[in-house]
Amino acid sequence: MNNDALKQQIEDLAHEIRYHDDLYYNHDAPAISDAAYDALRQDYLALIKAHPELTPADDPAQTVGANGLGAFAEVKHLERMMSLDNAFTEEDLEQFLERNARFLNTTVERLFPIVAELKIDGLSGSLRYENGQLTVAATRGNGEVGENITANIETISSIPKRLPAGCPPLIEVRGEVYMDRHDFEQLNQQQQASNQKPFANPRNAAAGSLRQLDPRVTATRPLKFFAYGVHNEQPLNVTKYADIMRTLQDWGFGVEPYRKECHSLKDMVSFYNEILTQRPDIPFEIDGIVYKINDLALQQRLGAVTRFPRYAIAHKFPAAQAITRLNNITIQVGRTGTLTPVAELEPVGIGGVMVARATLHNSDELARKNIAVGDMVKVQRAGDVIPQVVEVTQKSPQAQPFQFPTACPVCDSEVLRLPDQAAHKCLGGLACEAQALQSLKHFVSKDCFDIDGLGIKNMEHFYNLGLIKTPADIFTLEARNADVETPIEQQEGWGKKSADNLFAAINKRRTLPLHRFVNALGIPLIGAQTAKVLAKRFETIEALLTVMEKGYDPASKAYQQLIEIDGIGEQMVTALTHFYHEAHNRTIVDALLQHVTVEPVVANVVTSALGGKTIVFTGTLQTLSRAEAKAQAERLGAHVAGSVSSKTDIVVAGEAAGSKLRKAEALGLTIWSEDDWKEAAADLGS
Repeated sequence: MNNDALKQQIEDLAHEIRYHDDLYYNHDAPAISDAAYDALRQDYLALIKAHPELTPADDPAQTVGANGLGAFAEVKHLERMMSLDNAFTEEDLEQFLERNARFLNTTVERLFPIVAELKIDGLSGSLRYENGQLTVAATRGNGEVGENITANIETISSIPKRLPAGCPPLIEVRGEVYMDRHDFEQLNQQQQASNQKPFANPRNAAAGSLRQLDPRVTATRPLKFFAYGVHNEQPLNVTKYADIMRTLQDWGFGVEPYRKECHSLKDMVSFYNEILTQRPDIPFEIDGIVYKINDLALQQRLGAVTRFPRYAIAHKFPAAQAITRLNNITIQVGRTGTLTPVAELEPVGIGGVMVARATLHNSDELARKNIAVGDMVKVQRAGDVIPQVVEVTQKSPQAQPFQFPTACPVCDSEVLRLPDQAAHKCLGGLACEAQALQSLKHFVSKDCFDIDGLGIKNMEHFYNLGLIKTPADIFTLEARNADVETPIEQQEGWGKKSADNLFAAINKRRTLPLHRFVNALGIPLIGAQTAKVLAKRFETIEALLTVMEKGYDPASKAYQQLIEIDGIGEQMVTALTHFYHEAHNRTIVDALLQHVTVEPVVANVVTSALGGKTIVFTGTLQTLSRAEAKAQAERLGAHVAGSVSSKTDIVVAGEAAGSKLRKAEALGLTIWSEDDWKEAAADLGS
């Protein structure tokens, strides 16, 4: 895999992780299982460990949770709330112990005792007490800042509103809000009786209840709280983690009742297996065991890495499994356009839940596992929403390999699978109902049209009302507003002033730079930086659209123009040209251009001997970085290309120059050494 493809794979994984973080933490609506999410993170971490230079700026490995939606006020935690590293095997636990022993320059035995406690499947939160009085409660959020849910937390009867005399003047108690299985079942019965959608599982029910805008709704929900620590143990004058738990219990907090001190790895594994056996009978949902070094002095010395404390680890439970028949394979189009094959199963009970559908991930997984309709398959459920097919246990004699559709089942747009990519993508984007809302949110985001008043919440509101379905609808909203049944200014939360402000913000964006327009279209692989490169190269929207249209043919001059741009790889060109070849997208763009003016790029006129020349740098430069050499060339008015063609004017060849140099020699092009380039650049003032 070349560097461009590898970088794109890493960025796609990062985007997918952030997307699932948002669904899980902000919407209480996870779309994949815990196991599938863990696998995503493991794949991502393995890639950036092998290629740290390709780590994206917004690295999900450096974040905890997700930023809030803005429905609640923000609260900064007194100390960062972290996540936990995961162990899946006994070997992982052994490595955890050995790693910490090496860090402390001690023996593994010195780390014990270790406290083992159940990992509650709920919503993490912090409770701040000042002079014994509960003053602020917050969700974990992104670890640094959470959402203020004080009014909702105060409805939970098991949380003390005041601590006893003698407690520290300022302390933050950490814990998990959860719901018992029995209470969850009763709540869902009530939901169904009142014709409301039932919750998927106790975790979703707890999270959704806790994040209600009306605390009176939260008060009707049977929420509970287990404390698992404090932000700063010094004021408690204790030396062991077990002492903290006893103190919290004395203060009136519920604490996890199954916890146990372990004195060896054997004890840890024994406790894990014991709880795994008891799991169906435990009254609340758990998804593993958490181990914490008991000695607080050792915890302090061990500290933390970016997302995790070193002194603790979560030993995750394996997924529950069953065998059933695969009756059909259907396609689900996700919010980002990814086509996911879904197994339609003969319903089977797994872990107390009837399962009728399971994810098949992508075409590579289908081929690798040799899955076809009619097969008997092993299905596993990791404790939450969408189970997955693990393997085929018996092939059907009539089994036929599944063929991925070439057209989107939702909007009939072209489906494209880029080289070196596992996923098939619908190119409909803004025109595809499955993707439209997510695409519109991107369209108005900060690096695109950046329209004040059209944030995520308002865009969802207008989309669901049918007021905004395409980008052009944004710019006709004011004209249509007078004719709708309930004008915007009369809708809940709006007034004349706020509606006028929205229309003014929309009108302000009727003219915008070319690179923002391109980025807003949401073309696969074409982000903000690539949009700037394209804008600089083609300068006008008309020129860019022409080359996008004609470049669909790989033999065309337009395709060659695109592929020669430095930093634009084959996959990007394919995505760009296929996007505009799709008729739905041309209609969207044409309609949008009726309402907005795209500003051309004003090129800096540079009068140098290299002005307008096309230059290719190849091989390893010894005294300049490739970026510095490229910047010099651009300051002198030259175009830097990524490949050699007959239109190339100069090839600058560093050490170990390969095929590009040979092609330049065959074409009889001008070839310079690095010293030649430096001398020319210096003479021309760069």
